[in-house]
Amino acid sequence: MNSEELTMMPACDVLAFGAHPDDVEIACGGAILLLQQAGMKIAVVDCTRGEMGSSGTTEQREREAAAAAAKLGLAARSNLELADTGIRDDDPSTDLAVTAIRAVRPRLLFIPHNRDAHPDHTNASNLLQRAHFLSGLKNYRPQLGEPHRAATTLRYPSNQLVEPTVVVDISSVADRKLDAVRCYQSQLAPPDKRHLVQGLDLLERTIVRQRAMGATIAAAAGEGFCHDGPLRVADTSLLFSGS
Repeated sequence: MNSEELTMMPACDVLAFGAHPDDVEIACGGAILLLQQAGMKIAVVDCTRGEMGSSGTTEQREREAAAAAAKLGLAARSNLELADTGIRDDDPSTDLAVTAIRAVRPRLLFIPHNRDAHPDHTNASNLLQRAHFLSGLKNYRPQLGEPHRAATTLRYPSNQLVEPTVVVDISSVADRKLDAVRCYQSQLAPPDKRHLVQGLDLLERTIVRQRAMGATIAAAAGEGFCHDGPLRVADTSLLFSGS
């Protein structure tokens, strides 16, 4: 990825990183839709093009990601073009992620959780946590843009069960989220499911996940996230609203 392309990304309220195209849709597509409804501008950056996946070509997945971006109402979507199955938290990869963070300047950052069966998800989490910290240092690579660090970082689980600290009720947008996931036709209903991590295709896995997470908060559908440390509450009325 040409870093100059990343610097051209627009400033947004929210930035979500995924290791592969479709990761963000599965894990936080509902939250993104709710934030977009609330007037927030959202950008997504995929770390790889998913070229090592067992189904679909790079060109197919690029078209699918663009279609899903339209369904989610994203302000921008880009790709770090790191090697699929080869994500590392090295300096060149970190600098690409720092460039994206400093260009977008998000208040809220979504990144993968580092507890996962897929090495790319674990490595992407480590890379992005490193990049997020370094992006806020004034003297770290000033040529990559003005320093910036998001106020809140939420890590989303993927292939392994992780106890969330935050669960978002996405019941009102669950169907729209599934429409975004359906954009990834190359990843749906494969004839041979033996290569799948959980034996379920993208859509099946998304439905199971959001129903299970919704059940934890007595909702039809939910998305779980992990937050390190306490979340600041300025409006105490939220404590009585169930929100």
